[in-house]
Amino acid sequence: MSAPQLSTDRAGSQRPKKAGLGEVILRAPKWLLSLILPVALLGIWQFVTTTGIVAPWSLPTPGAVIAAAGELLEGGDLGKHIGISTQRVLLGFAIGSLLGLVFGALVGLSKLADALLSLSIGALRAVPSLAWVPLLVLWMKMGEDSKVTLIIIGAFFPVFTTVSLALRHVDAQLVEAARAFGFKGLKLLRTVQLPAVVPAIFSGLRLALAQAWLFLVAAELLGASMGLGFLLTDSQNNGRIDRLILTIILLAIFGKITDALISLAERWAIRRWT
Repeated sequence: MSAPQLSTDRAGSQRPKKAGLGEVILRAPKWLLSLILPVALLGIWQFVTTTGIVAPWSLPTPGAVIAAAGELLEGGDLGKHIGISTQRVLLGFAIGSLLGLVFGALVGLSKLADALLSLSIGALRAVPSLAWVPLLVLWMKMGEDSKVTLIIIGAFFPVFTTVSLALRHVDAQLVEAARAFGFKGLKLLRTVQLPAVVPAIFSGLRLALAQAWLFLVAAELLGASMGLGFLLTDSQNNGRIDRLILTIILLAIFGKITDALISLAERWAIRRWT
């Protein structure tokens, strides 16, 4: 703890210096500071819509968006949209991340696998998400499999890239010391190499989760009749900008909630393995 700053008065005595506004703000809890920008944006939104600066057909009031949420809740549709989208994202994220971890470990640890796979996977990573849509429709029709597969593709590449790069840069002396103690193969990977790259793995997982939510909207263009991506496009087609903005807000909220869960898992993993 730093010593309090002192100021000298006219009599020559010292007394604690009053903290400035910036210092007072920084002493506030982090969660409270994080609410400043959303609350400010909400206030600006309310002001420009109620005063007529922005036309209602262009941007509805916060109250209109809340009313749209209540309308969907009353009809029982909002929970279904959220549930099916969350299910798709979590399933696609889990499978894509696992595949990314496996192939990333292969490429990061094996020069042969690096030579065989890096060029092809790097080329596939450059393909835009919407470019996969026609092919998945052709192969899997417009069912649930095609939607989840597209999310798997989105989640795979961030994990693959971060894990493969991190494993290539594990301290060689640490690996050699472990081998000297008889560690090799999966035992070496599990006890030395993977723990060394735990922060990189979770960085990849967080990027993959963000990608999964991004790819969800593209996935639900594949003939979906439920989900937040469907609600987004359906609201656009019907001119329901209140529902459209509601959907964007929900995507942001649930994206942040799932990211926070990954952050909690990261803290546990770092305490456990590092």
